[in-house]
Amino acid sequence: MSSSWTAEVETKAPAAAIFKAAFLDWHNLGPKLIPQIITGVTLISGDGSPGSIRQINFSPAVPFGFIKERLDFIDHEKLELKTSVVEGGDLGSKIESATSHIKVEPKGNGSIVKVSATYKAIAGVDVAEDVKKAKEGFINSVKAVEEHLVANPGAYA
Repeated sequence: MSSSWTAEVETKAPAAAIFKAAFLDWHNLGPKLIPQIITGVTLISGDGSPGSIRQINFSPAVPFGFIKERLDFIDHEKLELKTSVVEGGDLGSKIESATSHIKVEPKGNGSIVKVSATYKAIAGVDVAEDVKKAKEGFINSVKAVEEHLVANPGAYA
């Protein structure tokens, strides 16, 4: 049986800038903003269009070394994307599958970032703490991007 979690993060940064920085350029920005968590991001295959796969490498602060995620869908105008974990992380040890649907919407002078993550836990495995950490990690990543964009208003404009 599949389960899911959601989160919404309000930011003071424009929606298009958040989308570009947090999701399109994360391979460059992530390791700079949160090096204590992300040590590097590499494009494994593709050109950033649907079907592309990137690997996110984590520091020892994370209980696994990496995840590989596939970009399943992207709409640059609607600021929306969908990804699936294809290797690494808890795949195979705690979960059978995991997908995320992310949408960034304008809100006043800022934006709201919405995520809906769906996962299928392996039978008998309790993933409640992992879900909590994933949600916190997502929120903290978006907030780190927001801080960067507020401090650098011309970035990703």
